[in-house]
Amino acid sequence: MSNPPLILLAAGGTGGHLFPAEALGVALLKRNVQVRLVTDSRALRYSGLFTRELLDVVPSATVRGRTPWALAQTGMTLTAGTAVAMNLIRKRKPAAVIGFGGYPTLPPLLAAWLMRVPTIIHDANAVMGRANRLLSTRVNAIATSLPGVLDRDPALAAKTTVTGTPMRPAILAASEVPYAAPDMTGPLRVLVVGGSQGARVMSDIVPNAIARLEPALWQRLVLTQQVRDEDMARVRAVYDQLRINAELAPFFSDLPARLAANHLVISRSGAGTVAELGAIGRPSILVPLPGAIDQDQFANAGVLAQANGAIRIVQSEFTPERLAAEISALAAEPARLTAMAAGARSIGRLDAAERLADLVMKVAGI
Repeated sequence: MSNPPLILLAAGGTGGHLFPAEALGVALLKRNVQVRLVTDSRALRYSGLFTRELLDVVPSATVRGRTPWALAQTGMTLTAGTAVAMNLIRKRKPAAVIGFGGYPTLPPLLAAWLMRVPTIIHDANAVMGRANRLLSTRVNAIATSLPGVLDRDPALAAKTTVTGTPMRPAILAASEVPYAAPDMTGPLRVLVVGGSQGARVMSDIVPNAIARLEPALWQRLVLTQQVRDEDMARVRAVYDQLRINAELAPFFSDLPARLAANHLVISRSGAGTVAELGAIGRPSILVPLPGAIDQDQFANAGVLAQANGAIRIVQSEFTPERLAAEISALAAEPARLTAMAAGARSIGRLDAAERLADLVMKVAGI
């Protein structure tokens, strides 16, 4: 009996890229397809589906400067990584290579293109990332999490399928928890997160916003906030003074369950966060990361805001006064929170991993 076909999954070494790759890997394994992860050295610490035995590390680099020296150095690293990836493809003989964005996907996808191995890229953002844009004209198919990403480019739109973002099992489990709005006298559960490294702006703004709420709301508030170690003392001091029921930590390993357990989420608007809020169906106040060249987080937040699932506040307008006003208004209108939860859920795609697996099987000819 012949060996099962192999699919190489290429992803950068962060959760936003690795989690969708893992979710697709789980779906493909159920279809008797082997999977391996091609990534950079950061993922060696990763301990999900892809154990060290299923990892292939390929040199890569991100464009970190525009000086001739910096660009030349990045180019040399990517060229070396492409050579390594070509040797890897010769050895592994994959049926297809699937990229999930980030510069670490460039060498394996370019190597696959040069060697005429079928390729797909998946982009989770409302605006396609730079690495995926570089690959988009070369790949056989494009999968997007959100509709309309490539509508302005007919050639790319013709080979694009909207699949959604593949969700890890913990998110799928959290999606089964129905939203229950707070009553006017019971606890108001608020979760504040800022991405995998936290966000200093949350430590600067949220405590001062909480201090501006009516004392009656202080007594109802059950606050969970991601706080960097260096900000922990000053944030805790504010909440202790106000006698807020607050749990603070630099990182929450059980974030999907916490998303499901809260009435309102205050967060950045990375692609993974927006997709998870949609899958679970939770109302949010989103503060896009400013200064990004593509303004991808602004666009991501706009998708939820258009669906009435979120309030989008640009960082220059994210003041303690504005945030306090938004929290107070939502606390006074539980029905609005329920409507926002439904709006968020309307963009969620719980079958994204299976939809993407269907596309992979088709392109790979399996």
